[in-house]
Amino acid sequence: MEKKVIIVMPAYNAAKTVKQTLDDIPAGSYDEIILVDDLSKDNTAEVAKELGMKVIVHEKNKGYGGNQKTCYKAALDDGADIVVMLHPDYQYDPKLVPFLAGIISHDICDIMMANRIRTRKEALKGGMPFYKYFFNRCLTITENIILGLNLGEYHTGYRAFSRKALETVNFEMDSDDFVFDQHILVQAAACGLRIGEIPVPAKYFDEASSINFRRSLKYGFETLWILFRYIMHKWAIAKSDMFRPKKRAKSEE
Repeated sequence: MEKKVIIVMPAYNAAKTVKQTLDDIPAGSYDEIILVDDLSKDNTAEVAKELGMKVIVHEKNKGYGGNQKTCYKAALDDGADIVVMLHPDYQYDPKLVPFLAGIISHDICDIMMANRIRTRKEALKGGMPFYKYFFNRCLTITENIILGLNLGEYHTGYRAFSRKALETVNFEMDSDDFVFDQHILVQAAACGLRIGEIPVPAKYFDEASSINFRRSLKYGFETLWILFRYIMHKWAIAKSDMFRPKKRAKSEE
């Protein structure tokens, strides 16, 4: 049975890059694209509509995590079997869409991620600031140890989810900020979902979204906090529905 693949684009001020992103997605690799505009200051929504995308516009800015929540709910409502999150700022190579979706389609993984850290040289040459590379490595090592996984990078924004994964994790309980990306992965690990990855070149340029040093520090501490909460849950010191599968959490209410 053919799987329905929906690409979701959490967008903020991406009017200059959304067409370039769309043009590089391999033809026939998706069924629908949903762009969620988080109250951009430019004409991102208008450009996306002209390109034939389904567009949802937030009435107020909800943040990166809040944008993803809208993306995933919309994709599930539209009957997606596989949801690929692709940023419309052209930081990630759109040509990987069929590969991310394909591994999930063949039931090899429930979640797929595009790893930017194939080598230190390649990541830094692509424009990743050294402090981001350093924090990325430290947090990834810590997460692997605590979660019992062996991933090359947890902090990429290029991901694909099976319907099963999005219907299992309580992503609605997650942060509306950038640390949402870590919340959903810790939840996936807690629920025993299968997470895989493939390499993707790192690209940093003026139009690509990126958080500054201060926000990076905040993100790092928030990542450590969610890992601490996971440990407390796992050791049955402070149980939380956040780390339980949705159906189980609802049945225990």
